[in-house]
Amino acid sequence: MISRASFAGWYRNRFVWVAVILLVVSAGTVVLVNRAGPESEPADLQGQILARMRTTLEQADPGQHNHAGHSAQQVATEEKKPAVICGVRVYGYEPAEVTVLADVQTVYGFHLCGVAEPKRPWDVAVKLAGPVIMDMSTQPPGIQVVEATADVRFVDRLREMFPDKYEELALKEALTDSEMADQRRRYDAAAGL
Repeated sequence: MISRASFAGWYRNRFVWVAVILLVVSAGTVVLVNRAGPESEPADLQGQILARMRTTLEQADPGQHNHAGHSAQQVATEEKKPAVICGVRVYGYEPAEVTVLADVQTVYGFHLCGVAEPKRPWDVAVKLAGPVIMDMSTQPPGIQVVEATADVRFVDRLREMFPDKYEELALKEALTDSEMADQRRRYDAAAGL
């Protein structure tokens, strides 16, 4: 026969074990919810815009953001096109008062993309770089780069295309150190280096 004290101890330990099991299951659920992966959207609007810009540029044919004298034929020499790995920086967006990505119409920023051909180091990769304007109201977003023409200098073209408040940034600022480091890491992985 089981004594009353033994039964109470066993009964109390059962609750302890149930509590431990519930704690482990809830901790596992929190970990799974928080590990949504790199595909998940950042919580802040700036991060969401960066992610959308990067994805749009990396999925676009290089000819869509072609400039600096590189043609699409130069970068697509194989049947399987090499990955385009981009770093981006947002100078600003319009309308400036919006708080949701779906409401952003235009993004002003900078892009530096490298075509990750197999075993080709970053230093000799085909690159596409410069100030960029993205029209977020279309699907996929429209890409417009600042280019000089025979009649218009680069600086003058930039001043035509960018709002005054972003002109100086576009003339001076490129990628942040952390964005550049992330881009180089992703480029090296894509090029198999």
